[in-house]
Amino acid sequence: MPRRHIHVTGAAEAPLRAALRALRTELAIPEDFPPAVLAEAEAAAKAPRLPSYDATDLPFFTIDPPASTDLDQAMHLARRADGGYRVHYAIADVAAFVTPGGALDAEAHRRVLTLYFPDGRVPLHPAVLSEGAASLLPGEPRPALLWRIDLDAEGRRVATDVRRALVRSRARLDYAGVQREIDDGTAEEPLALLRDIGRLREALETERGGISLNVPEQEIVETDHTYSLAYRAPLPADAWNAQISLLTGMAAADLMTAAGTGILRTLPTAPDGAVARLRRSAHALGVDWPHHVSYADVVRSADPTNPRHAAFLQECTTLLRGAGYTVFTDGHVPTPAVHAAVADEYTHCTAPLRRLVDRYAGELCVAAVAGDEPPEWVRAALPALPDEMATGARRANTVERESVDIVEAALLRERVGEIFDAYVIDVKDHEPSVGTVHLEDPAVVARIEGGAAKLPLGEWLRVRLSEADPGSAKVLFAPA
Repeated sequence: MPRRHIHVTGAAEAPLRAALRALRTELAIPEDFPPAVLAEAEAAAKAPRLPSYDATDLPFFTIDPPASTDLDQAMHLARRADGGYRVHYAIADVAAFVTPGGALDAEAHRRVLTLYFPDGRVPLHPAVLSEGAASLLPGEPRPALLWRIDLDAEGRRVATDVRRALVRSRARLDYAGVQREIDDGTAEEPLALLRDIGRLREALETERGGISLNVPEQEIVETDHTYSLAYRAPLPADAWNAQISLLTGMAAADLMTAAGTGILRTLPTAPDGAVARLRRSAHALGVDWPHHVSYADVVRSADPTNPRHAAFLQECTTLLRGAGYTVFTDGHVPTPAVHAAVADEYTHCTAPLRRLVDRYAGELCVAAVAGDEPPEWVRAALPALPDEMATGARRANTVERESVDIVEAALLRERVGEIFDAYVIDVKDHEPSVGTVHLEDPAVVARIEGGAAKLPLGEWLRVRLSEADPGSAKVLFAPA
């Protein structure tokens, strides 16, 4: 999933949309599926491998953006008699449709991830599966990996189970509607408990030193051939929903480490230089970050409805660099195995329609609970998965970075020659007149070069926009 959420509206022939289409071509993004893959997907959609366990009596619901049709997760929440909670979390069973070694499997390994462009996405699986037969759409029985996680009254996990099951969602909800129902007291208990459990899990996250980035979505709106930038701040319901996914990923990591075979999502602690750069960005944006306050605490205090804080949260995603996957098969979990942002062992397992590795993590967890050895096709694929995921992540990061550059160029293209207030957040070691500036308004980060003087790192600077071309995805400033 993208670290920077940008949504573009406007006519298909608009320059920005045209530049994004050109980017797809330049990066050789595989938008169309080969005929053999589509044929296999069509056949699988008609005859999936169905589980024997029937859990369609549970009234599941999904929570996604309004237009989403690739629904990976559905949940049902309940109270337990001892004062704790029971989380049922159904994850789309992609393995019920994908035959190992087949054309569909090979294409998924080629694509690795769903790619997100500001004007649309390029899916991991054909739509007949990802938006149809495998998606947890309401009213339709679907094969799923059904997690049952019991929590105590403080939200701590006390028991975990996962098995294949047939499930049926009853309702497709969106974040705004969920927030409204919870706030006005009209939500039924399975939905109302999302706030209770979400808050408990957030408190435990704080306790262990973890941090969730509630990164706002940026929307670029075209009006009269010009573009404006607006932020959509995430709602509390977004964060509560994310906590259920995090809970499941941590439970999955524990199952795999106990079984001795698995694949973990890992992230090293951010180096001091990256944190120092982020402090400069905070200062540039007017975000109060006293030296005695930790990164985690300042992020929690940021208000995503404040445009400056929203821009800061976008910059915080730079500390996620270095994330990867770690495989173990001999019972020895390598060190370090912790995800620094989660502050615990963690894995990706809740988005198999959009991320290749999740299908394998799910299989490992089902086998671990059953006391079985993992399927041979899973064991055979594990050694190569970290490199495959890294390749996919590089492609996704390139798409994201180039898309941001195109969007920012479109945003500024009518303002070449104007002077802006900016803050110098980075300077090249061997080229002190070249660096990066963060504009105060609009919240754009871009390259600066030119002039004989050394750029004043960490200080304000008046800069002139010298180039902004969506076609070349280039924004360039010079000292004014």
